[in-house]
Amino acid sequence: MSVRRVAQSFAQSFAKSLALSLVTVAVAPAAYAANCGNAAAGFDAWKREFAAEAQRAGVRQPGLDALAQARYASSTISADRNQKSFKYSLPKFMQVRGADTIVAQGRKRKAASPSFYQALERQYGVPAGVIIAIHGMETAFGGFMGDTSVVSAITTLTYDCRRSAFFQPHALGALVLVDQGAITGATQGAKHGELGHTQFLPGNALRYGVDANGDGRVDFYNQTDALASTANYLRAKGWQPGQGYQEGQPNFAVIKEWNAATVYQQAIAIMGARIDG
Repeated sequence: MSVRRVAQSFAQSFAKSLALSLVTVAVAPAAYAANCGNAAAGFDAWKREFAAEAQRAGVRQPGLDALAQARYASSTISADRNQKSFKYSLPKFMQVRGADTIVAQGRKRKAASPSFYQALERQYGVPAGVIIAIHGMETAFGGFMGDTSVVSAITTLTYDCRRSAFFQPHALGALVLVDQGAITGATQGAKHGELGHTQFLPGNALRYGVDANGDGRVDFYNQTDALASTANYLRAKGWQPGQGYQEGQPNFAVIKEWNAATVYQQAIAIMGARIDG
């Protein structure tokens, strides 16, 4: 992947970021018009209400069709109610997530594709170890990218009363991604609607996605696009090239933007350093 190609992709990503910003602003006055709920019974009625909001925000027929076909994702609600990462100690979390295996495989992946990771670091300033650690943590390097409909999961979370406001922009983002042909209503991802190799939430995918392989589309199920998009996301969140990323160092604050669990943040920093070392 050339630096020129990545630069061109960054410009495309910025344009998409602007488009999503306009969508978000457009729906702000009516952001909570659709009534939330805590059981499957009200989901179909909510979808009809949310479809009107989505249409006002500029979502077209493919996205609206995907919304209409979405099903209440009970497994998503169960996963959201029972998140364990926040309860683990760091040693337990590292053990459960297979940190030693991720580091060992990560070093091999870095050695096998040095020019790719060097190009990413030149463009975005993010070291290979951080990108590789995230890739390993999120999907075991693409080994498992999820088994839940992205659209169903993200709309279920938007309907659910716990965090409707947080997930609403991502639900709209998913519908726009369907409009663009980047995903379909059947595309599968993680339980919270994250998609691709590094598990982007749909709104972030729309905003920070990079066409790094130059095929004219951003595909988060393509490793090249997904890892470049991950580097782009971290740089956009304030990554400072050449600065450290361990706890207490400038870029650790950026790692916090990736995941809310402290042990997850610590694990990325530790594994990243081991891979780069």
